[in-house]
Amino acid sequence: MEIVLIRHTSVDVPQGICYGQTDVPVKATFEQEAAATKANLQAYEPFDKVFCSPLTRCVKLATYCGYADAQRDDRIKEINFGEWEMKPFDVINDPRMQEWFDDYLHVAPTGGESFLEQYQRVAAFLDELRKKPYGRVAVFAHGGVLLCAQIYAGMVKLEEAFNALTPYGGIVTLSIEQ
Repeated sequence: MEIVLIRHTSVDVPQGICYGQTDVPVKATFEQEAAATKANLQAYEPFDKVFCSPLTRCVKLATYCGYADAQRDDRIKEINFGEWEMKPFDVINDPRMQEWFDDYLHVAPTGGESFLEQYQRVAAFLDELRKKPYGRVAVFAHGGVLLCAQIYAGMVKLEEAFNALTPYGGIVTLSIEQ
């Protein structure tokens, strides 16, 4: 099965703010960014099924690209930063912050999830997808989800994941055995 992963467009959040599952708005440049993504996506169409994170930044892009009815799935939301959501990183006063910086793979932000927990969530989505009779699927999601999917497919090593972050509006394709 071929999976076409599409990252949402740029978000309207100040630099240095911790956001993940918060439903943040897209930048004023959405139309231009979305038009470029839509044009690039045409090379991969048609799709047997389209999935989408339920967060607005993904739904808006899926809708713009012609997939307003994409199936929403909570497992493809961005990482949950818990109590750190929408706070500037440099003012978060939490003893777990340094632990998280030292080992974000295993340490979860207070009230949130670790990267490995996000990976397990995305892997469960992909495990279920493998059982379906689809040839090509589109998934509108987030940078962290795209990283998890690439790790799952063996394209990126877990320890090097953040060196492979897809740009806003970018597209990554992968194949998984059914």
